[in-house]
Amino acid sequence: MNLFVLLLDLECENKHIRFVSVCLAKKGEYSEELGKMSQTDNRYSMANAQAQQGAVVDEGLRSYMLGVYNYMTLGVALTGIVAFAVFSALTTNDPSQAASQMRNGVMLTELGAAVYTGWVWFIIALSPLAFIMIMSFARLSAANAQMVFWAFAAVMGISMSSIFIRFTGGSITQVFFVASAAFAALSLYGYTTKKDLSGWGSFLIMGVVGIVLAALVNFFLQSSALQFAISVIGLLVFAGLTAYDTQRIKDEYYHVAGDQEAVAQASIFGALSLYLDFVNMFQFLLALMGNDE
Repeated sequence: MNLFVLLLDLECENKHIRFVSVCLAKKGEYSEELGKMSQTDNRYSMANAQAQQGAVVDEGLRSYMLGVYNYMTLGVALTGIVAFAVFSALTTNDPSQAASQMRNGVMLTELGAAVYTGWVWFIIALSPLAFIMIMSFARLSAANAQMVFWAFAAVMGISMSSIFIRFTGGSITQVFFVASAAFAALSLYGYTTKKDLSGWGSFLIMGVVGIVLAALVNFFLQSSALQFAISVIGLLVFAGLTAYDTQRIKDEYYHVAGDQEAVAQASIFGALSLYLDFVNMFQFLLALMGNDE
């Protein structure tokens, strides 16, 4: 499951690069664009300096970031609700209704056995990638992008429902709150720090690529030691990405400010990035701290 979510995060990072490029291209012809980009950068530098001095509060930026966090939070909530609902529907405590039983004793209904133990599960696990591809390459309006985001969060809930089979409910709850606290602290740092975190980007993306390759290797090796290393490194990489993405999303506001449609789109795509950062942190923490059923 982690491998698929890592791939989603990589594609999402690429989407942000393309999105900013499109927003800049809309500002005019190439000869005029350089001057306008410079003006945008100057406005950003001035606004950033004023914010650091505490003299000016950019209400537009506050509203934009609040929208990002609201979308992200609601997306995580939707994923959690769907995950638990699917798990509840596909498992049973009544032996007479059980079609099969997992090695840890969890009893599956007939539909649950078809979903969790058959080829259907690979389709479900890969399906969120289709939504990321749509959001990456299709030119969606803000309203359509929002609909795709909600559908993506729901499908992610279906694909993550298996964590309730592997881990106890108590450990899932505990890890969720730990991940939430860590995410909040890291995102706050990314939003408020005066340090430029843009230099972290290439290093962190290389880290994600390395984790993906290691996860592919471990898919065949099934090494517990390698899995532990992947979880630790993955947790550190996505902790850094949370701070980096928060600052990057904040910076994007100054490229789209004044265009309500572009601001709305950037808000949704920013929420998607932070959503994936949180989900990856949560899953790596769960691998390290979760108690097996």
